[in-house]
Amino acid sequence: MHNHLEIEQLACQRGDKMLFSNLNFRFQSGDFVQVEGHNGIGKTSLLRILTGLAQPLAGQVRWNGAEIARVREDYQHDLLYLGHLSGVKPELTAWENLQFYQKVSHCQQGTDILWQALETVGLLGREDIVASQLSAGQQKRIALARLWISNAPLWILDEPFNAIDKNGVQALTAHFERHAAQGGIVILTSHQDVPSQNLQKLRLDLYKF
Repeated sequence: MHNHLEIEQLACQRGDKMLFSNLNFRFQSGDFVQVEGHNGIGKTSLLRILTGLAQPLAGQVRWNGAEIARVREDYQHDLLYLGHLSGVKPELTAWENLQFYQKVSHCQQGTDILWQALETVGLLGREDIVASQLSAGQQKRIALARLWISNAPLWILDEPFNAIDKNGVQALTAHFERHAAQGGIVILTSHQDVPSQNLQKLRLDLYKF
């Protein structure tokens, strides 16, 4: 299915400060887009608006033509969002975290896919350790493992490369490219270079007063 996410006349304010305004953009199946801009310009705020977790000062976000607030359940079904705080439950093991995510989200089912995901992100042998006892990088990998079990077409990712080494960045980027090539949409922020020839850029500084 061909999907599209549209933002129209979007404006975002933090306190008394306008971060950006009059932002128009269309993301569609096959797109791999990095949101850019200097620190404090509202990159995380934009991602939260795109997911429906925050409201814009003005403007609309539409998924396949419908305002996301009107199709909230369908939209959440189609969305995988990884924020700064990875959403990993600290009291659960890596395995239990993925199993829980599998139950509540639009995912491939079965234990084989969980083992494969844990192996892909380098957590085999640590799957039975509670997340709170793992390093920040290992906790990040639990969150990233969702990318290998999710069936959601739209991925919105805030700094997915944080706490990940160079090899991990390349493997993740290749996975993002695959998802887009298969008709998915990937929208991310990153403080480091993303090693992809297929990357589009949306620069928020251009939409500032």
